[in-house]
Amino acid sequence: MKVVGRTVNWHVCEMLRFLAHSSLVLFLTVLTQIGGLAWLIAVFFQRRLIAFVFAYALLTVAAAWIAPSFGRVALSCMDRGPLHVQNWMYCTLNRNYVTPELADILAETAEEMDRRFPDTKTLVLDANFPFFDGFPLVPHLSHDDGEKVDIALYYRSEAGYLPGSTRSPIGYFAFEQGPSECAKTWPTLRWDFGMLQPMWRSYNLDAVRNRAVLQILARHEKVGKIFIEPHLVQALNVPHPKIRFQGCRAARHDDHIHFQLK
Repeated sequence: MKVVGRTVNWHVCEMLRFLAHSSLVLFLTVLTQIGGLAWLIAVFFQRRLIAFVFAYALLTVAAAWIAPSFGRVALSCMDRGPLHVQNWMYCTLNRNYVTPELADILAETAEEMDRRFPDTKTLVLDANFPFFDGFPLVPHLSHDDGEKVDIALYYRSEAGYLPGSTRSPIGYFAFEQGPSECAKTWPTLRWDFGMLQPMWRSYNLDAVRNRAVLQILARHEKVGKIFIEPHLVQALNVPHPKIRFQGCRAARHDDHIHFQLK
């Protein structure tokens, strides 16, 4: 009986271990696309965490070389010109990939903003993963083909424009409050994060720069849609057929600007 009991316990432990590893692989894959593979490599090593870090770093470097074969390029986290990724986290999590066409539009837009308003920094938030069309970039409903990207809003203080600054550390979830016709519906990704709002910096929107970037993007022949909350469209006075409301079930877009190719 003791042997049978030990056998059952062993099988239970193995099953729990398998479920734990499977859950971690799933989580890392959803979060970074390649993290699950890195963990599968790491399980064969005794010092698993160290092996994971090395495997993940190597796969991340390799992704930048392989992604062009999938029609995507990595936006640099090292560039500190007019355009740069807002937070190193986006590069670390492999969420900084776009098609070459979208990369060109981002660069052109940032350069135009810098030409009109010297020392303006255009900040990229979530873009796309390096591989495979249709692979979701959670929690976004799109961002699955390299043709979508979010950029941060431009902010100012009483002293003037704040280059490269955002109200929240990652550029998201610091909402500009305004009227909305969205009722509380479920399921929805329209989070308000009310408890977080007092934590963010008390910057103001730079109306001139935000209006200008929306106009530049709307006039670009290769840009298909721009998502931002209606109350910001009204406040910034930028009516345009390409500038649309994303819908009540999608995330709020008064903390960033989303645009995509045609």
